[in-house]
Amino acid sequence: MQLHGLVVMLGPSLFPCGRLRTRPLLRRLLSELWSAAGGPAPCRRLGTGGSTLQPVIGQDSIELLGHSYPRDDFTNITPKILAKVGFHLQNQPYHPLWLIKERIKAHFYSSYVGRWGNPLFSVHDNLSPVVTVEQNFDSLLIPPDHPCRKRGDNYYLNRTTMLRAHTSAHQRELVRSGLDAFLLAGDVYRRDEINASHYPVFHQMEGVRLFSDLELFSRVRGGDELSLFERGGRRTAQKQESHSLEAVKLVEFDLKTTLTRLVTHLFGPDVEVRWVDCYFPFTHPSFEMEVRFQGDWMEVLGCGVMEQELLLSAGAGNKLGWAFGLGLERLAMILYSIPDIRLFWSRDERFLKQFRVDDIQTPICFQPFSKYPPFHNDISFWLPDAADRFTENDFYDLVRSVGGDLVEKVTLVDDFTHPRTGRRSHCYRIVYRHMERTLTQQEVRQVHQQIERSVEAELGVQGRF
Repeated sequence: MQLHGLVVMLGPSLFPCGRLRTRPLLRRLLSELWSAAGGPAPCRRLGTGGSTLQPVIGQDSIELLGHSYPRDDFTNITPKILAKVGFHLQNQPYHPLWLIKERIKAHFYSSYVGRWGNPLFSVHDNLSPVVTVEQNFDSLLIPPDHPCRKRGDNYYLNRTTMLRAHTSAHQRELVRSGLDAFLLAGDVYRRDEINASHYPVFHQMEGVRLFSDLELFSRVRGGDELSLFERGGRRTAQKQESHSLEAVKLVEFDLKTTLTRLVTHLFGPDVEVRWVDCYFPFTHPSFEMEVRFQGDWMEVLGCGVMEQELLLSAGAGNKLGWAFGLGLERLAMILYSIPDIRLFWSRDERFLKQFRVDDIQTPICFQPFSKYPPFHNDISFWLPDAADRFTENDFYDLVRSVGGDLVEKVTLVDDFTHPRTGRRSHCYRIVYRHMERTLTQQEVRQVHQQIERSVEAELGVQGRF
């Protein structure tokens, strides 16, 4: 999940094909989970070529992953985004995102073992990215008027169905199925700005752990006199109204200890860590972890004590829990010195072969195979008179739809308001650079002219070309 970045993230393939022996309760609930995501679909392995079922945007419906979704006034998904669905980069062996996921998984498998010697945390990395709006927002207690629900920030198939914006969209279903400790990884989708560190498709990994009275207090002297809950409590900066302060402090300590061990495993024993208080709708208290890397403090994950209302709705109201979420691309870019997020989608052997290692713990420093020259063109236009008719994310998404991965960066370079007419104008600089070859001025110009035509036709602006 992203926790904005826990994160703000069921599907046909709830469990990877043939890799998990489900408990009876999970088997019974499997059909319910599939149904919540739009119905069952065949479980299949995906190669580097992506899904074998090609998505189609029709006049009245969208065909995606073997299902049909009716279009309506909220539909805003584009062919280029649909083409990314089904690749599951986190599951492609020796892809850098797979390496990071496997390193995290191996750490949890070796560090947290159940009473019978089996891994305490189960792993779910093949769930469908198509979720309901209720899963993505309501199940996480995100209010109806929260800005993160905006059409301009998400990819909607229709008013009730979308591509998940965070892996936390599956949290309630997995807890409801009886899981007390799990890791979840997958692709998530958000309309966002365009630069070297932002891409409309990225990957998240999150963890959840729940505690009963016995589990939390068994190692505490006098623990049999303590309780997870208290009556008549009030919500403070340190705890939720129904939680006892002793229980929250123990859960918080376990959470921070777990995550400190994880980043020490990833970054090395000398890593410096600090915690920053923050806010997420589905945890309280909530924190962001920052690590000092190359002299700067960088946020690497969000986490917190899960809201009790969320656990109540999932049938686990007698337990307390923590959750964390992190971005796999962000970690991979830091740990492997990958300079551009578009590279994760490259099929160039010069990129991929650098991550084929015998040991997933092998340190890797990405070696650029070439730096092709960029081209930049500016585009200026008058905005529509009605302020709500234009958003920057609409423009960025249009540029991505036309230019695809040829577009390296889009920057607003001028925001001008005419002193007499009051009309407002934007000027954006678009940087074009191919990751694997040199572009020609002619092909860049063709793409740029198509963007100029499309921005007038689709966004209601008046060009100043």
